[in-house]
Amino acid sequence: MALTIIIGILTLSVLVIAHELGHYFTAKWTDVKVEEFGLGMPPRIWGIQRGETLYSINWIPFGGFCKMLGEEDPTYPRSLASKSHATRVLILSAGCIVNILLPIILFSISYMVPHNIMVETIQIQQVAANSPAQRAGMEAGDVLLAIDNNPVNNRGEVSYYLQMNLGKETPILLQKADQTEEVVTVTPRWNPPEGQGATGIQISGIDSHIEHVSLPFWEAIPKSVVHCWEILVIMKNEIGGWFIRGQAPEGVAGPVGVVQITGEVAKAGLSPYLEIAALISLSLGIFNLFPLPALDGGRLVFVGLEWVRRGKRISPKKEGMVHFIGFVMLIMVLVVVTYQDIARIISGESLIP
Repeated sequence: MALTIIIGILTLSVLVIAHELGHYFTAKWTDVKVEEFGLGMPPRIWGIQRGETLYSINWIPFGGFCKMLGEEDPTYPRSLASKSHATRVLILSAGCIVNILLPIILFSISYMVPHNIMVETIQIQQVAANSPAQRAGMEAGDVLLAIDNNPVNNRGEVSYYLQMNLGKETPILLQKADQTEEVVTVTPRWNPPEGQGATGIQISGIDSHIEHVSLPFWEAIPKSVVHCWEILVIMKNEIGGWFIRGQAPEGVAGPVGVVQITGEVAKAGLSPYLEIAALISLSLGIFNLFPLPALDGGRLVFVGLEWVRRGKRISPKKEGMVHFIGFVMLIMVLVVVTYQDIARIISGESLIP
């Protein structure tokens, strides 16, 4: 358990620090004064002044921070708020960009590291009445070969490609009972009846076996780029599905839950660990772009409003108050989620199915 916690904390911290380094280096590059760059969150344990920047180590062992001069107030020379709209957008979005690009490296390494994959024949066991699958002519006994021209090796890949294509007409290659192949077109549903899934099929894996694979870098890197794009599409579909279904997501995890998941996955080997780290990094990058006060996305909203108002600023005091209120609300949500995470861990449950 202790090793699981340490691995989880280190992973989350590295990803958050990578985010903050994006802000740090773009701030330095554009001549914005960085007052403090900290590892962990305050209160401070130790700090050392190097030039104009204080580099600190702090007690709360999650991530870090990059404190820039005058984040809302343009009256200070070399403050963030005194810079042009383009410069502020670059600095404020740099952390998210790092979190979105870093998974390309992590996924590439995970593909090059020797790892095991499950390979199985995916057979349809049941087709729900009046479902997209039934209307397309899919039948029990059919074998799924490919979805949207992507070969499927296991049941996880079936779910993956269907989630990518919610609401879209999707070609599915089947092998029928007489061994002939047929392509049918199915539109996976955003909000299916309970227990039916996006297309209305129940599947099982037969003749399963494990294959030991690793890819050369010239295959791993392009595959990683494509995989990152696909995950962004799935995230977009998932967020859109919250509004379409009118239902909050289940299994939401805070920092404690993320630490638990990462530590548990690390036990399965280096490749799965790198993949979960990449997914967390992508999630951090996208979450921080949400237009919520105190997040990078919220600060970008204020830059956008200033640009729309032809340079007329919202007062630093009002902007600071909005971000403060947003920060307090965010902390309250994190406290609730963290309580749920701790209660789940004490009960022996896991977020991993």
